[in-house]
Amino acid sequence: MNRVIITLISITCIFNLMAQTKIVQTAGRDALGEFAPEFAYLNDDILFGEIWSRNDLLSLRDRSLVTISSLISQGITDNSLTYHLREAKKNGITRTEAAEIITHIAFYAGWPKAWAAFRLAKDVWNDDIKGEDAKAAFQRQMIFPIGEPNTSYAKYFIGNSYLAQISDSQIPFANVTFEPGCRNNWHIHKAEKGGGQMLIGVAGRGWYQEEGKPAVVILPGTVIHIPANVKHWHGAAKDSWFAHLAFAVPGEESENVWLEPVTDEQYLSIE
Repeated sequence: MNRVIITLISITCIFNLMAQTKIVQTAGRDALGEFAPEFAYLNDDILFGEIWSRNDLLSLRDRSLVTISSLISQGITDNSLTYHLREAKKNGITRTEAAEIITHIAFYAGWPKAWAAFRLAKDVWNDDIKGEDAKAAFQRQMIFPIGEPNTSYAKYFIGNSYLAQISDSQIPFANVTFEPGCRNNWHIHKAEKGGGQMLIGVAGRGWYQEEGKPAVVILPGTVIHIPANVKHWHGAAKDSWFAHLAFAVPGEESENVWLEPVTDEQYLSIE
């Protein structure tokens, strides 16, 4: 008896889940309700209400992949493809996946069709590049690796940063990557003689600021010379990933002294 009750509960949960994911579409009725009511019914209630809502075998993500592949293969790159690309994005297809899907289609459906599809896909996905997609896109802009999460120094940073040691002999240096809005704390490279640091912009846009002075923008190729015993900070602009090479200048009795964070008020005042 208990097993029957559990089974009934499970079946009820499945039906509830299916009901929650059922697609409600009104585009047909909105555009053609009076002119072609039967077509509007087939579009809204059959195509989307039943076919797209059959989630027992294919997920919405799978159906989006099949649909955009079919449309691109036929050379249909009008508003209908734009709509389905947006739905694909809602259904979990990422920017990098979309680029790979269209690239794969190009070899079977034709290069011009892929170009036309890419023009639409860029508009759909480029507005909100985030997370791993953004990281992968930024990596393609530079020759140095992003590296691993900068966990050892994370407590001295606001936001996420990454560290890749490029050389650990002769002149040791690393590539430091900052997500948008990420910056390190105020700090000082102390030294009795020599010392300090040199930064070279690699990709993106960032900031460097010494205490009491205006912030300086860092772009690819910008060289920043940081004297020893000068309080400063550096990091990404709020709307851009950023990477720089960091060279430690040899010095006597040298050490890094980490200080207070750069507040949001201080940071946003330079934008």
